[in-house]
Amino acid sequence: MSNKTYINDMTEGNPTKLLVHFAVPMLIGNLFQQLYSMVDSIVVGNVNGDSALAAVGATWALNFLIISLTMGLAAGIGIIISQYYGAKDEENVKRSFATATYLIIIVSAIMGLLGFLFSRQLLIKLDTPVEILDDANIYLKITCIGILGNAGYNGMASVMRALGDSKTPLHYLVVACVVNIVLDILFVIGFGWGVAGAAIATIIAQAVSGIGCIITGFRKIPLIRMPIKEFKIDKGIMKKCIYLGIPAALQNSFVAISTIVLQRVINQYGKTVVAAATAAQRIEQLVLMPGMSLGLSVASYTGQNIGAMRIDRVKKGFWSATKIIVVFSLIMMPCMYFFSGAVMKLFTNVSEVAEIGQKAVRVTCMFYIPVGMIYVSRNVLSGAGDMKIPMIMGISEVLCRVIFASVLTKIPAIDYMGIWWATGLNWFITGAIGTIRYASGKWKNKSVVVQ
Repeated sequence: MSNKTYINDMTEGNPTKLLVHFAVPMLIGNLFQQLYSMVDSIVVGNVNGDSALAAVGATWALNFLIISLTMGLAAGIGIIISQYYGAKDEENVKRSFATATYLIIIVSAIMGLLGFLFSRQLLIKLDTPVEILDDANIYLKITCIGILGNAGYNGMASVMRALGDSKTPLHYLVVACVVNIVLDILFVIGFGWGVAGAAIATIIAQAVSGIGCIITGFRKIPLIRMPIKEFKIDKGIMKKCIYLGIPAALQNSFVAISTIVLQRVINQYGKTVVAAATAAQRIEQLVLMPGMSLGLSVASYTGQNIGAMRIDRVKKGFWSATKIIVVFSLIMMPCMYFFSGAVMKLFTNVSEVAEIGQKAVRVTCMFYIPVGMIYVSRNVLSGAGDMKIPMIMGISEVLCRVIFASVLTKIPAIDYMGIWWATGLNWFITGAIGTIRYASGKWKNKSVVVQ
């Protein structure tokens, strides 16, 4: 295969070592990616107060919904490329990449435009508190303008990971994060632009990571280079992209919708709870990053080995990932239970906000193993091409959050803490669905490459 420095064959070697070696750069990269929003929250929260922090947090779910279709397509395309690479079919790797490029550009442009045009209406539908509505609208509109940078990074990163390269996306995320921090300080503190400055800093940083990743991909991976006249949509590949990409996109959309439903419930309690939920969410994202990164490595690993028809290695990879998740969760549960209060103080100097956020983290930390199994099982199934169950898992997240949040928050003794109990119970049920499907073995013959 071409250029071994930037491509990694995961069909040979120790599964645990491969998964850890592959996941660590993604973990670091994902941590830096989360720092985009964390830096925004920390800077505006400390400089502009809890109203600005709440405004940034109130847009998170909508932002995720807007980019979820692009992210889902990128994930589905990554599965196709990893399976073709595992099957040693270089020609179809190239065709898949060309088709993916057109799809991601078109879809992300449409979603960004829709988000920009209807941002205020969407925020109003979520019952966003009036005092933070204008700032939230500004933040969401600006991030929608920069959606192509985000899509460019996610698309090329998905391709690189499918080919076994998790390091290159990391390099550009590190650079982008530094850019974001510097620009946040300049725009928010120096120029006094508030949430608008934080949003502008974020989209510039995302553009840096996207452009850098794309340039390096074309320069360093001959496997995806081709003459312009051959850079066109392949109808057969397009059907496979849609077959895998749409369920993945819907799965992401369902997760986003469940988050939006929860955000609407949170908004009803006012800006103090919104600010606390924002800070707790940022902490939660950081803690869950290792599981998410491991899951992405499992998807690439599974895709390559399914393409090579190595079912035995897929099973070994699943158990290796499960052991890693359990050990990590058992370490983090007591850490977050006892030290979440100190971490909350990074985000806010308002004692009431910090206290609510600490209680929230203490609830969700008890469910780290189930949410870890969501990442492992979902990505094994997705990598194998068994996309319907991950989509059902997404539907489960919507239903569980809607039902549990609606019921639990109406119990006076639980009140708004029902928001976080709903999250934990949702993780438990959704993780069980994915694990049961894996145990059934029905994923073994779902490959779109090996028929």
